[in-house]
Amino acid sequence: MAPKDPSRVVETATEVRQGERGPSVLALMMASTGLAILILGVIWFVWFR
Repeated sequence: MAPKDPSRVVETATEVRQGERGPSVLALMMASTGLAILILGVIWFVWFR
């Protein structure tokens, strides 16, 4: 691990890359959003027809 200086943050390349998002995250977000819209649409048509 890189030494930490109190006046600035010093991180290694591995520490910086830990928050990297890949295409699987985008696919999961799109699938869950689409499913939520579908469920809300079904509820809307069942109760507010």
